[in-house]
Amino acid sequence: MRSGMGSPSGRDSRDGDFAYQEHILEGVSRTFALTIPQLPHPLRDVVGNAYLLCRITDTIEDEPALTPLQKQAFSERFAEIVAGREEAEPFARELGALLSSSTTESERDLVAHTDRVIRITRRFSPTQQNALERCVRIMSRGMAEFQRNQTPDGLHDLPHLDRYCYHVAGVVGEMLTELFCDYSPEINRRREDLLALSVSFGQGLQMTNILKDVWDDRRRGACWLPRDVFLRAGFELGSLPAGKTHPGMAAGLLELVGIARRHLANALRFILLIPSRETGIRRHCLWALGMAVLTLRRIHATPRFRDGQEVKISRRSVWAVAFVTSAVARSNFALKVLFNFFTRSLPCPGGKMRYCPHT
Repeated sequence: MRSGMGSPSGRDSRDGDFAYQEHILEGVSRTFALTIPQLPHPLRDVVGNAYLLCRITDTIEDEPALTPLQKQAFSERFAEIVAGREEAEPFARELGALLSSSTTESERDLVAHTDRVIRITRRFSPTQQNALERCVRIMSRGMAEFQRNQTPDGLHDLPHLDRYCYHVAGVVGEMLTELFCDYSPEINRRREDLLALSVSFGQGLQMTNILKDVWDDRRRGACWLPRDVFLRAGFELGSLPAGKTHPGMAAGLLELVGIARRHLANALRFILLIPSRETGIRRHCLWALGMAVLTLRRIHATPRFRDGQEVKISRRSVWAVAFVTSAVARSNFALKVLFNFFTRSLPCPGGKMRYCPHT
């Protein structure tokens, strides 16, 4: 008997709010529109809703027309809306009026329909709503803090990067773990072990995105790389625009690739704790892991890339990840072999020529 059945899996397929949720997911994230349907039915709606809540929070953070104080105010208001202490319509109207052309049409549409997203949130069980509310609250506070201290010179050091990754991704890993445990008593028996790995899982995915998007972030005046890593390689992140081909820049990126690889190894351990018969949950996680591994391989092969498009994996690679990992999703042994094969050339933290042992 499954728990967590507050998710309205028996809803009428014509329900307008849920139809909107499925539609807008495709607009704001092709990746999640691909992975979320792999989840078992009781989880699809709540995880899809959780992603949209996080996406609204991200939209506030990424909007260059907003001042840090405006971002903090809107983030705090949105957390109150998710907690049920404020109305969504005034928030959506006021934020929407301030969004610039830097925000995509799909993101603008999502903000405009915040009330529809929140109506779905209200239909979940108390446990599910608590997990979503906690995630948005921690993410919003963390993003506001880092926006206030944002600088093109990068973060101070690796622990600072860890804190940033926790607030934007690690807490999402914790939320998903709570939802998975609520869904399945068998998964819940491994709750503590899963939670211990969930933050690292999220950090591995976030670090991969940070490395891939370093130039896009720089163009909008942000940098989430840790200065200490690059200083050891003799490079100042503040001189980033003029130093795209500097060997110290490439050396720093490769060290971070190794750290991200270690986090992705923890992501695999997380997935292997999910019972093998829960292939939908495994596929959802494996596809994200596989795409991150392929992206790290491209960054490792081209550390002096000048644009994120140079290291972005192709749609063909995405489908290859989906096909191969789905074929072996039930086999822990095969998944370990596959991960070790594709990460064997990636460096380990602490040295250019050291490589990680098999997982």
